[in-house]
Amino acid sequence: MDRKLIFLDIDGTLVAALSAPSPKVRQAIRQVRSKGHLAFLCTGRNLPIIGRDILDIGFDGIIASAGAYVSVGDQVLFDSLLPEEVVQECLSVFHSEGVFCRIETPDGIYTDPQMEELLRSVSPDPQNSELIRMQKEIESGLRIRKYEEYPKQGAYKLCFTSRDLDSVRKAREVLGDRFDFVVHPYGASTACFNGEIIPKSVDKGRGIELVCRRFGATPADAVAFGDSMNDAAMLERAGVSVAMGNACDELKALADVVCEDAAHDGVYLELHRMGLCG
Repeated sequence: MDRKLIFLDIDGTLVAALSAPSPKVRQAIRQVRSKGHLAFLCTGRNLPIIGRDILDIGFDGIIASAGAYVSVGDQVLFDSLLPEEVVQECLSVFHSEGVFCRIETPDGIYTDPQMEELLRSVSPDPQNSELIRMQKEIESGLRIRKYEEYPKQGAYKLCFTSRDLDSVRKAREVLGDRFDFVVHPYGASTACFNGEIIPKSVDKGRGIELVCRRFGATPADAVAFGDSMNDAAMLERAGVSVAMGNACDELKALADVVCEDAAHDGVYLELHRMGLCG
C-alpha cells in the first residue's frame, strides 16, 4: 500500500532532552498526515507525562508505556497493567539487591527517594536519553510522587537505577524468565546504571502490529524512528527502521537508516528524504 504508518518515539527522537518539539518537526508530522499517511507516538512514557505540546501536534494514535497501552483515536486497542502482586514481587527483588525503582501507572509516577538522590548526583552518557529525561523531569518540577503514595493498584512498567551492574544482573536471574531487561547506554565511568523491565508479552513492536492490523496494514507498511534500546522491538518489526544520530550504537546497528540527531531535526529531515512530507 502507498500509505505509510509512521511511529515516533518521543525522548531523544521527536524531542531532545524534554524540550518542546521544534517547528520543523511539527510541520513535518502535519504534512505527513495531510498527504494521507498516519502518524503515531510510540513511547516509553506513560500517558500522564505526554505533554500537550506534543499531543497538540496531532497524531492518529498512541503506543505508550513501551507498548503496554495502545489507542487509536478514542478506541483503546490494548491496556495491560501488571497485577499488583507481580509489581510487589519485582520491587522486593530489586530492593533486596539495593536497586532503586520508579513505578509508572495510569495516573502518574511513583519513585524511591533514593532514586531521585542518585539521579541528581550523576552525569549521564550522552546517548542515554532516558536518564537525561528523568533528570530533566526532576529539574522541571514535574510531579513525581513518593513510593509511600503509590496506590498499589497495578502498574504499566518499572524502571530501575543502580550504582552497580552486578545488582541488576542478580535481579535479572530471578525475573528474566518473565521480563526483558533493557539497560540503557553507559560509559566506562558510569556511576548510575538505569533501565526498565518489560513483560515478555509486551513491547513497542507488538503495539505496531496491533495498530497496523487496525488499519488493514502490515508492519511492512510501517516506518519507525527511535534512539534507545526500548525501541529495538519496533525497529525490528517496521518495514523501514530509522535510528537517530544520537541513538546508542546497538540500536544504530539494527536500523536501516541513521538520520541526524533529535536536536538537529532528524525526524523532519528524514521524512523529507523519504518523500513523505513537503
